Amino acid sequence: METFEVKRGLIKTLSNDGGLAAVANKHFENVDGSDNTFSGSHGIMTSITGEYNSMGKLVVDVQQERPNFDDPSAMEVAMDSRKRWSSFLDEATGYSAKQRGDKAKEFAKKASKAKSGISQARKFMEIATSISDETKVEAESLITEIEAALEAGDNSRAASRAEKLGKLLG
Repeated sequence: METFEVKRGLIKTLSNDGGLAAVANKHFENVDGSDNTFSGSHGIMTSITGEYNSMGKLVVDVQQERPNFDDPSAMEVAMDSRKRWSSFLDEATGYSAKQRGDKAKEFAKKASKAKSGISQARKFMEIATSISDETKVEAESLITEIEAALEAGDNSRAASRAEKLGKLLG
């Protein structure tokens, strides 16, 4: 299962033209689905399922078989499958491969920042003697919010709450 960021407004635009299922139908075979969910296959990709989730991200799951590297025609099918996959992701996310990579790094960086913020806050509260109980309660509440956002995969919210936590204790 993979999750990809989607360019703002793209889901609404694609919905007017048949949604994610219509995009998948352009790139894959045996596509079944409607609006923003689909399942299909193509070449070495024996099963492809995808949807836009409630957070506006593309969630896809792909099962594929290994090609016979000694068979030129099998390698052609594999290269075509890869090309179609990449074209599908370009259209379904609104981002190029490089941009998708950059977005993934940014997503991971926000999670790391949030986790670091929790760690620093706990250490600070452990050491500091001049923090009021009220501030500690508020900090623990923010930590709970950050952990919930991380669990839900909302790293942007987690990072912003961690920033607020840092300001509260800083």
